[in-house]
Formats: sequence, structure tokens, C-alpha cells
Amino acid sequence: MAVGVFDSGLGGLTVFDAVARRLPDVPFVYLGDNAHAPYGVRTPDDIFNLTCRSVERLWDEGCDLVILACNTASAAALRRMQETWIPADKRVLGVFVPLIEALTERQWGDNSPPREVAVQHVALFATPATVSSRAFQRELAFRAIGVDVEAQPCAGVVDAIEQGDEMLAEALVHSHVEALKRRMPRPQAAILGCTHYPLLERVFREALGPEVKVYSQADIVAESLADYLSRHTHMRGRGGQTRFLTTGDPVAVSHKATQFLRRRLEFEAA
Repeated sequence: MAVGVFDSGLGGLTVFDAVARRLPDVPFVYLGDNAHAPYGVRTPDDIFNLTCRSVERLWDEGCDLVILACNTASAAALRRMQETWIPADKRVLGVFVPLIEALTERQWGDNSPPREVAVQHVALFATPATVSSRAFQRELAFRAIGVDVEAQPCAGVVDAIEQGDEMLAEALVHSHVEALKRRMPRPQAAILGCTHYPLLERVFREALGPEVKVYSQADIVAESLADYLSRHTHMRGRGGQTRFLTTGDPVAVSHKATQFLRRRLEFEAA
């Protein structure tokens, strides 16, 4: 038994790395659906079906708890999965809610009515599918009022990261930040709404300027998972080592993943 971590590709490794450091005694199974990445340009039905298939694969590995370390899947598929598909003895959690709780300074499980918060102007950088889902705005509205969110679909960034084209990725980030600033010149906070984007956090910070507080997900999700497992100890898993699975070419994915995290990772065929 282990905790599953799923992403459409390699971006979820930023979340995996943070949760593994925060919870070193918990075994994990990471699954990247590299054969079908990126999800950010797919239809909601495609994203739902692909996500369900990968979550079932993690259930087969004994992962009764699965973290969707993919904002696109969390935005476009999770609510439908929870309402229509996930059995009572399984749990699938997304990465949006912990981020919004941090932004609005609310504790886990705080179900009080939405209230005014200090941050009023928020820039959201995400994939086109995440932006079009409006899931971030919907979840934020449950917790805060009066927050202006300007969303920027960052087409091409995930592809450039997955292909290892750092120069193109950095150029695209600067272009997308400039496009957002034309609509919201002075954001107070910026959300990096894709688990690939922490790999370019320095570039986002440089483009946005020092006055903008940048929220990146990995450490926030790690703390939320630690809190969740402290209250649901039967989901922690036991024994065994962490494994890495991919629907793509294990050799190629292992090479790219090793470059991402700067330590050797060995992927197996899913």
C-alpha cells in the first residue's frame, strides 16, 4: 500500500519531491501519463477519461489515496470524478484547494462563509484547459469575496519544459507575464497554477517584479498532505519503496526526470 501521485507528465515531480521530503517514511507510487501529455490543450472529456484511467492504474498498485499533482486534471476532472466515479473506500485529492487556503489564510476544513481577504488582485498563470474551467475562481469564491482574478493561459510552456527547451520556456513566460500585465498592471499575488511552473519560478518572479507575492504549490501541497495523513493514518501506506511509472518510454522519461530533479530516477512502464 502506498500513496499515489499522478501527473500528465513530469511537472508533478515538483509536488512528489516536496511530499517525499516532507513525509520520508511514506511510500509513494508516481505515475506520469507522458504518452498523452500535455493535458492542457485537451477537451474536458479527454482529461476526465485519461485521468480516471491513470487513477485506476494507481489503485491497482494499492494506492487508495491518490494526489492529482496536475492542475489541469484537478480543474477539469476532479469534481466530476468525486461526484460520479470515485468509490467510497478511495480518496482522490487535488492541488487547487491547498493553494487557495494558503492565499486566503484559511485553515484546512474551515467551512465558514466567504469573507474579505487582504489580497484583492490575483494573477493566475495556468494551462488553457485550467483557465477555461474556471475551477480556481469557483473554489476561491467559496472562501473569499471581492478578489479580482486575471487568468493568463500559458500556451506552449508545458511543451517547452517537457522537451527540455529552457530558452523557449523562459521566453514564453516573459511573453505571458507581459500579456497579463497589460490587463492587470499591478497584481498583488501570482498563482503558478501548473505543477510544471515551479521549474520556472525564478523566471516568473523576475518578470513579475519583487512587489508580487508568488505562490507555488509544491510545499503547500506537501503540508496539506501531511495534515491529511495525520488525520487519516490508515491511508499512509506501509513498506515497499517508492516507484515511478510512465505510459511513455521509460528510458526517455527517466532521463528527463533525472534532469528535472537533478538526481537519478528510474521509471518503469505503467
